[in-house]
Amino acid sequence: MIARLLILAQHQGFRRYFANTSWLFAEKTLRMVVGLVVGVWVARYLGPERYGLLSYAQSFVGLFSVVATLGLDNILVRELVKDESKRNILLGTAFRLKLLGAAAVMMLLAAAVQFTSNDGYTNALVFIVASATVFQSFNVIDLYFQSKVLSKYVALANAISLALLSLLKIACILLEAPLAAFAFLVLVDGIVLAAGFVFFYRRKKLSLRAWRFETATAKILLKESWPLILSGGALMIQARIDQVMIREMLGNTETAYYSVALRLIEALGFIPVVLHSSFFPALAKAKYVSEYLYQNRYLNYYRLSFFFFLLTATPIYLFSEKIIVILYGEAYQPAGVLLCFMATRLLFTNIGTARSAFINIESLFKYSLCSMITGTVVNVLCNFILIPTYGSVGAVVATILSFSTTIFFLDAFYRKTRNNVKLQLLAIASFYKIFQRGTYIE
Repeated sequence: MIARLLILAQHQGFRRYFANTSWLFAEKTLRMVVGLVVGVWVARYLGPERYGLLSYAQSFVGLFSVVATLGLDNILVRELVKDESKRNILLGTAFRLKLLGAAAVMMLLAAAVQFTSNDGYTNALVFIVASATVFQSFNVIDLYFQSKVLSKYVALANAISLALLSLLKIACILLEAPLAAFAFLVLVDGIVLAAGFVFFYRRKKLSLRAWRFETATAKILLKESWPLILSGGALMIQARIDQVMIREMLGNTETAYYSVALRLIEALGFIPVVLHSSFFPALAKAKYVSEYLYQNRYLNYYRLSFFFFLLTATPIYLFSEKIIVILYGEAYQPAGVLLCFMATRLLFTNIGTARSAFINIESLFKYSLCSMITGTVVNVLCNFILIPTYGSVGAVVATILSFSTTIFFLDAFYRKTRNNVKLQLLAIASFYKIFQRGTYIE
């Protein structure tokens, strides 16, 4: 094993992507640890009732957040990889489109809250959280650094934002600040992160003033991204509708139990994101080199994704209730059962994130839209059926069933994705081969 790892470390391509991944992994690990410590402190301070309300506001905004991105992220990375000379046009056009998307989110929320049982205070929290989407438009700089395999700058910007926001959250706790202050910190986080991206972009001797909006480019991007907008919206509904429905059916306290368990699972979700950010450019390039290289890289990408699922999910299965009580206290003890069930979500997070790269490279956006909508319908129906009888556990089961439908079952019956399902299953059965000679990103 050691000899194989030494051979792997000598490979130039591997070293480049390993360095890029290391920066992201270090930042995400720091975010997980610091975010977990501070997040636990916030949850303890607010208590289940208020924490549940804050979680509801964030989840409600999350249902519409995909409109702000307009499904452009992976497409933009792909286009920057293909032709870096169009950088200023691509970034300028995507930035303007994302600003329009953020404005659309605010209008959609204004209409959507009319159909809820929210009071004025709850709606105020929703719009405070939603205002951060305006500053998320600057993540086009993040996407540029991804395309150049320069995630060092993304990691540094995120680390600075994390440090400042953690200090502000601690200050709010010590000063016994009201719930609204923690909602405002979501907005502050967006502002600080945007400033960090701009700073590092300019340090690379690049100028935002050179960005140009081009109508023709906007039409091309939107023509390809609209299925991703709808499929991304369906995915967010799959991921967030459970908290919204739990709050409407069971109240804020049960929402808090569900949220703390989900936050722990989502804290580990950085691993597939790191892998995707680092390996997507290599996968996209392999598509234009050879089918063998493309398939081999994907097989090992899935192997690595499943390996990390086992690494993270196993301790949660075994010690879920103890983890909840130690971190959040006895007040959140009912969340232990939820955390145990939710560990299965990590499989779908890891494999699903890898699958999204395949969908993007193969331009299967319309199919992805259909599969996402089907999975969302399954999720909502199962929630309506299971939550009244089984409570929050029913919501977890509904999510697992919907993700299984989207990521595995439907793909197995569609000819263009059937082989990808075979790769997924082969990777799961042979994940240990990721450390064998020749399995690296060449």
